[in-house]
Amino acid sequence: MPVSFDVSDEDAGLISTIVDRAEELCLAQGETLDRLSTTMDLTACHANGCPLDLTKLAKADNFNLTHDVFGIARHLDRTTGRLRDFFDPRCSLPEAQRDAA
Repeated sequence: MPVSFDVSDEDAGLISTIVDRAEELCLAQGETLDRLSTTMDLTACHANGCPLDLTKLAKADNFNLTHDVFGIARHLDRTTGRLRDFFDPRCSLPEAQRDAA
């Protein structure tokens, strides 16, 4: 089954906001961020088994935003869009809400 990147326009906007913040944090440290890869990682994670509370992530403090964005990048299986190694983002939807998302 191919990786889905199917998210609502609202979710895509929130993902863009999250990537903007992640890029700002990287630039403040003298690093660069691959915006396309980060956008695709967050979208794939959200659309393929680990729905994120994107509003919560967009408003998260820098520590939690960094944990989730770069944790997803590190643990995402890019062939399935699913997270590996038991990584669970802090701003993922609770397990009980995942099936409804």
